[in-house]
Amino acid sequence: MTTSTHIDTARAAELFHALSDQIRMDVVLLLMDGERCVCDLMADLDLAQSRLSWHLKTLSDAGIINGRREGRWNYYSLNADALAEARGILESLKPARRLAVRSSCCN
Repeated sequence: MTTSTHIDTARAAELFHALSDQIRMDVVLLLMDGERCVCDLMADLDLAQSRLSWHLKTLSDAGIINGRREGRWNYYSLNADALAEARGILESLKPARRLAVRSSCCN
């Protein structure tokens, strides 16, 4: 495959997999207003800690959120760089203005 822009497809898949779930998108939207305690996320999403933890781990592993521990609670915030990276990948996927037709497909 030839493209004018190099895309790390493994990284793109990791980012978009993490964003491909409704609960994880809800977490991202809640974190748009700033850092949140996991207890607040549980209450806002009406989720048990074990279920939310799975989603937070997926987002964290992809680098979309950052976590920190304070006392017995974990706090999460968005990683703006990861969101900018996802935006950049999407922008690089815009097709050329005029798409070339491969002659081998029409013979």
